[in-house]
Amino acid sequence: MKGEAKSPPNVGLTEILWSWVGAFLGISAVAFLNYDLLDTTDLVMIIGSFGASAVLIYGSITSPLAQPRNLVGGHIVSAIIGVASYQLLSAHMWLAASVAVATAIAVMHITKTLHPPGGATALIAVIGSSKIHALGYFYVIAPVFIGAIIMLAVALLINNISKNRKYPQFWY
Repeated sequence: MKGEAKSPPNVGLTEILWSWVGAFLGISAVAFLNYDLLDTTDLVMIIGSFGASAVLIYGSITSPLAQPRNLVGGHIVSAIIGVASYQLLSAHMWLAASVAVATAIAVMHITKTLHPPGGATALIAVIGSSKIHALGYFYVIAPVFIGAIIMLAVALLINNISKNRKYPQFWY
């Protein structure tokens, strides 16, 4: 089946290197907090959806889905919805998971904060460990908000070192 558009061009080695450096430093920052500073606490700082955010904010920096409003807003909206879905529907986990992701997508559209990893953030609030569930709405603050802000700070620094990269394209 033939599509309407052509495949994007190859990415140059310099772009790949900057993407790698950004992802390494961004994930390192939240992982260090999680594994070295918060290891003896019940707090969590790193969640799987941050890996997908790293792809966008370090590897696809001109995408509308990678912009700060989408990164931070999408994760926050989705975290709130995920926690609410778990708390209201945990007796039926299949329903809680489905409602969390579908509602997160709808609300991200409404709020113009669509960030695909947000769907995972909502789902993690439902299917995550007992440690995640114990956080309740604090999950929205840590790991979600603080982690997204740390990754954004790294993106602002790394993505603007090279004269060929500019981030963000827009704030809101």
